[in-house]
Amino acid sequence: MKRLSNSEIKARLIFIVGITLSFVFGVTMIGILYSLVFVVQPENPSPNDSEMLSLLSPAFMALLGLLGGIVASNGLKDKGEKDND
Repeated sequence: MKRLSNSEIKARLIFIVGITLSFVFGVTMIGILYSLVFVVQPENPSPNDSEMLSLLSPAFMALLGLLGGIVASNGLKDKGEKDND
């Protein structure tokens, strides 16, 4: 079995983390949309529901920021690498 280089390991790690974060983000968004569309909501939400929704907003922003950072860092080069172009 061929030994992987550092850049190949980094590429695989970025791919796995990106797929995992995308999956978590997608499942959570589908769950929230399902609960908003198909579950009957009361006219006045309970304080617990309001707190849960207020906690979800920063969590989604952090998850989306992590996903964007992973995608953006994919173009960065290692310091030791030289371009052979």
